[in-house]
This record gives sequence, C-alpha cells and structure tokens, in this order.
Amino acid sequence: MRVLLVEDDPDLAAVIENGLSEHAMDVVRESTFSGGEARATYGTFDIVILDVMLPGGNGFDLCRNIRERGVGAPVLMLTARDAVDDRVRGLDAGADDYLTKPFAFRELVARLYALARRRPTPLPEIATVADLEVDLRSHRVRRGGREVELTAKEFALLEFLVRHREQVVDRAAITAHVWDENHDPFTNVLEVLVRRLRRKIDDGFDVKLIHTLRGAGYRLGA
Repeated sequence: MRVLLVEDDPDLAAVIENGLSEHAMDVVRESTFSGGEARATYGTFDIVILDVMLPGGNGFDLCRNIRERGVGAPVLMLTARDAVDDRVRGLDAGADDYLTKPFAFRELVARLYALARRRPTPLPEIATVADLEVDLRSHRVRRGGREVELTAKEFALLEFLVRHREQVVDRAAITAHVWDENHDPFTNVLEVLVRRLRRKIDDGFDVKLIHTLRGAGYRLGA
C-alpha cells in the first residue's frame, strides 16, 4: 500500500512513517500545503493522510483542492481538534475518515486498512498507448509485442506518463511522482531519465510515443 503523509511535525511524521513501514506500507512524506497538493495531484497513492494545520494552508482546503483535481484516493484527516464542527468540515471537504490526536497507532493502521478495502480500482490492470502495453500491477512493459526491461525509476516515469496519456505534464509534476521531497528539480536528472526511457520505448519504431514540448513538459501519445 502506498501512502502519502502530509504532516508538518517532523517527529510525528517520522513515527508514523516508521510504524507504517513495519506494516509493509510505502510512505511518502510532505510537510507543506503546496508540497502535499502537488504530490497528491500528480502522484499515485492508495491512501492520503492529511494534517489539518499545515504551513501555507489547512488540510480542509487541501482535501477540497485535490478532490476537485480528480484525486480519488481515500483521505484520512489527522488533527488535534475534536470539535464536531471540524469533523463535519473535513467530511464536507471530501475526507473519508477523521482521527483526532493523540491516537493509538493500532487504530490508525486499522482505519487505513478499512479505507483501502473500500477503495475501488480506478484503472485497468493493463494500459495501452498505440502498441505500447503497460501492466500497472506486475510492472511488465511491451512495445510491439517485445518485452521492455525498465529500472524502477524508468517504470515510475512511464507509469506517470501513462496515467496522464495525451496530456502535457511539467517537470514539477513528474518530479513529485518519481522522486521524494529532497530531490532538486533544477538538476538534469529528469532529462537523463527521459532519454533513457525514450531509447527503450521509441528506438527502432517509426511512431514515437514520448514527446518533449519545450518549455512545457512531456507528453505520451502516438
């Protein structure tokens, strides 16, 4: 299970991340409103955990924003507040559940598993773009019937492009999905990764699928 945790308290965030990792959950951390919004919008997560009080905004508005952008992952809100009005406000913003601090860690885990069980599968197992086939579960990739071997980063990039096929996605969006919050978006690592993926996906084929739109970003499509 892949979990996005948006929490500005580094000590609490570390405790949650370490605890969820022991339950075989992959946790990605963000600590600000803008960082959480970008990561949730352009990343792929099974669960989103939002703190209410965040630098740059609040969890209610963040939840509402990502819902308006089409994020369908279940949202669990964490807050030190226990007023009924705050719980209602969170649910009205699109949250699926609400947990008040301090909380028992076992309860957090139980609620996450309960939310995961209720989540529908939004995408088919195999996505296709022209003669490219991407198995989003097994991470197998074929182009023109030929198996394509990708590294973990190359697949993460391809998966993101597939999920946003025929759309132009910018550097910030890709960086938020493929790397963590410590990645420097001004390095040329992304360009190197795109070149490597393009060689594996497009070389030898008349129809190119990975397109660079200078100054705008990248697009996957025939």
